Amino acid sequence: MNMNNSTNNTKKIIHNLQMIIEQRSASAMAELAEKRHPADIAAVFNVFNQEQQVLLLQLASPKVCANLFRYLTDELQASLVQQLNKTTLSALLVHMAADERADLYNLLDETQQAAILPALALAKREDMRTLAAYDKAKVGAVMTSDYTLLNSRHTAAEAIDTLRTEAADKETIYQTYVVDMLGRLIGTVSLRQLLLAQPHERVVDFMKPDPVALDANAFREEAVQMIAHYDLMALPVVNGKGQLVGIVTYDDAMDIASSQADLEFTKTAAIGNIDHNLKTASIGLLYRKRVVWLVILVFGNIFSGAGIAFFEDTIASYVSLVFFLPLLIDSGGNAGSQSATLMVRGLATGEVVLKDWLSMLGRELFVAGLLGASMAAAVSLLGFWRGGPEIALVVALTMQIVVIIGSLIGMSLPFLLSKLKMDPAAASAPLITSIADIIGVLVYFSIATMVLDLPMP
Repeated sequence: MNMNNSTNNTKKIIHNLQMIIEQRSASAMAELAEKRHPADIAAVFNVFNQEQQVLLLQLASPKVCANLFRYLTDELQASLVQQLNKTTLSALLVHMAADERADLYNLLDETQQAAILPALALAKREDMRTLAAYDKAKVGAVMTSDYTLLNSRHTAAEAIDTLRTEAADKETIYQTYVVDMLGRLIGTVSLRQLLLAQPHERVVDFMKPDPVALDANAFREEAVQMIAHYDLMALPVVNGKGQLVGIVTYDDAMDIASSQADLEFTKTAAIGNIDHNLKTASIGLLYRKRVVWLVILVFGNIFSGAGIAFFEDTIASYVSLVFFLPLLIDSGGNAGSQSATLMVRGLATGEVVLKDWLSMLGRELFVAGLLGASMAAAVSLLGFWRGGPEIALVVALTMQIVVIIGSLIGMSLPFLLSKLKMDPAAASAPLITSIADIIGVLVYFSIATMVLDLPMP
């Protein structure tokens, strides 16, 4: 879909919602929900005030309301749930997926949590509390209890009857889980296997035994890695006794990966985690998340200025050296940022571990040497044009050295932070650039002083 079509569709959705609000038409809301994806409808909710948003949710059927609600931001969900009448709130909570219901519960304060509990039956209430009790960084916090379960004694015909009865309320029925009498996970059965099996065959005879599973207290990033590695539609989650307690679906894993990518991206720019929508985040929050690293880097860059001041006589003798200064020190920082990005990714995905540092150092030295030589050859031509053969030699040597040093720093810093039990993503581009700037200034003017036969300060 091109940009113009997307814009036109958005305008049509907004127009339709405006008409629904004016007419207070539940039937028109149902018709729109049939034609448009709930994500597209939820995307334009911010166009309307909160009173109108509440009205739209109340006009929607319970299922449509729950589908729309899941695509709203956390802040908007927490705000709207306080404004919904009891009937709409009760229907919404009942029709929400178990993991999404638990996420909503965790967004609320204690008073608000107590207010929504009466809207749920006891079983769903306890299930929500159980899921909400997990640390948000752990798998248990992102798993869902909406999965289909079979007993090992079921026949294929009985299993299909079970799926037919439960399918409407479950996240997925393409993969079904088999447990023993104690609830321990012992196998999985695909829908394909059930359909191809003879009706009288027992599930235990054709199930896949000893399936891949993850402990509920493992970090949620492990679930993403396992789902990607084993190409799973859903990953079963067990407790310490091996009992099945939930599943992490492929779409939930995608959400985790997206969230993690956003977090890593902000860290590499020396920005803290922003848990709010960028448009709605307060000025104070944005200031606090950015100011610390910027102030630290300001003082770090003082050393660059001190290095320049130290070589004042060298600069005064060859003013043309100043022309190349930004080019050379930026090249070192850029090379370092590239190396750091690759290493942070490698450490995050498990492709690289701490013991690989020495072997990676050798590889990076060789690659950086080739990169530096290529860049040195290019910049030497500019140096020759601006200042003659001596200046060309100075800038070429400097380029070679700063690219190597910047690359090695960028590669090593994530390993060092990991060794210190710190987040390797904190090896941010601004930090590496500042370090490379300081080293680049000292290397550049030291080489210039020696090659041009000037007195050392």
